[in-house]
Amino acid sequence: MIDLHSHVLPALDDGPADDAAARAILVAARADGIEAIAATPHVRADHPTTAAQMEAGVERVRGFGVDIRVLTGGELDLEFLRSLDDATLRRFGLGGNPGLLLVETPFYGWPMSLPDDIFGLQLRGFRILLAHPERNGDVQEQPELVRRLVDAGVSVQLTAGSVDGRLGRRAAATAKQLLDLGLAHCIASDAHAPHVRAVGMRDAIAALGDAALGRWLTEDVPAALLEGHELPARPASRRRRFRKG
Repeated sequence: MIDLHSHVLPALDDGPADDAAARAILVAARADGIEAIAATPHVRADHPTTAAQMEAGVERVRGFGVDIRVLTGGELDLEFLRSLDDATLRRFGLGGNPGLLLVETPFYGWPMSLPDDIFGLQLRGFRILLAHPERNGDVQEQPELVRRLVDAGVSVQLTAGSVDGRLGRRAAATAKQLLDLGLAHCIASDAHAPHVRAVGMRDAIAALGDAALGRWLTEDVPAALLEGHELPARPASRRRRFRKG
C-alpha cells in the first residue's frame, strides 16, 4: 500500500514529538502493509513548516532503518499557501511529484472561494489531492459539495479512521456517501501517532468489505497520482457491507 498523508516527522507540527515516536509510526505503518508513506507536515499559520524543514525531516527519518520508503510532501492550508511561490509549492509536491499538492480541507465551514482557489492552483500547473473532506461539517451535511471539485479534476482522500469508524459515526457515514457517489479516490492514514491517531489502513479496507475497491484506493490510485498518470478506472462495485466501527 501507499500512504499519501501522514504526520511522521518529529517535532515539526502536531505529530510525533521526538525520533522515538516518529520511528514507532513508521514501524506501525510497515506492519500494516504500507510500503511507501508520504511525510506531509502541516503548512499553515500555526505550523508554518518550511520546505527545508520538511526535507531535512524526511532525510532524518529515512535514517531510522525502517523498511519503508519515506516520501516528501506537505499538507497545505489554502490560505497559507497563498504566501508561497510556485518554486516552494513544487518542493512540497506530494511524494516528490512537483505538480501534485495535498490541500487540507478546513474542519469548519466550506469557503465560498474554495473552487476558485483550487482552479487558480490548477491554472498554475498543479494537480490537487483534497485531504479528508468527510471530516468537514458542511460536507457531512451536504456531500455533494465535493462534486464540483471532483468534476474539475480534483482527487479526494479519505482518512482511514473515518472509513473504519475510529473518527466517529458522522465521518464514517460521510466517507461511505462520498464513496457511493464516486467522489473519493484514495485512503490515507493521516497518522499522527502509532496508537490513538494510528495508521489503520488494513482496518479501513476491511471495513469496505470490497478487496478490489480497497486495492484501488490504497495502491492503484496513489501510484497513479505519484506518477502523474490518469487515474485508473474504479473497479465495478459489488454489493458490500460497509462496517462503521
